Amino acid sequence: MDESPVGFHRTLIPALLASFLLVVAGRAEAFQVHPAAEGLYAHQLGHLFFTASMGILIYWLRTHRLVTEKGWRFIQYSALFFILWNVEAVVVHYLDDRHDLFQTINAGSWYGEITPVQGLKFPTVLYYIGKMDHLVCVPAILFLYLGLRDLLHKARTARVEEVPK
Repeated sequence: MDESPVGFHRTLIPALLASFLLVVAGRAEAFQVHPAAEGLYAHQLGHLFFTASMGILIYWLRTHRLVTEKGWRFIQYSALFFILWNVEAVVVHYLDDRHDLFQTINAGSWYGEITPVQGLKFPTVLYYIGKMDHLVCVPAILFLYLGLRDLLHKARTARVEEVPK
């Protein structure tokens, strides 16, 4: 495929800009803190709305029998993983405010520690596992990508077959 200089600049400039931003970027936090109660409530409602939306999407895909196609089936898996991610996030946000269950030491550093209070190990373990939400969110994004890629490939194939010769 012959790429023109204009196309080359369209890909090179954003790549250089992204590389520059990665080099000069300061500290980045992996989660968002909501100091005021109303910010956390709105954030939690957003998680619940996203969960309900993904549940409706799964219901709709299954009702219309679209999951028989590979692309839609991958999108269904993506929605399921997004539901799990949102439920996990709601639980972790709730546990973040429960200082009576465990104590965090050096939070946000490479050497952070979570210590159970009064011997309550289950909430501490649940919080620790919940903080690793990338184990659920990354597969959700991957399934979404695979589903959209398959649907795009089928749409391009159908368009080529429709063109009269």
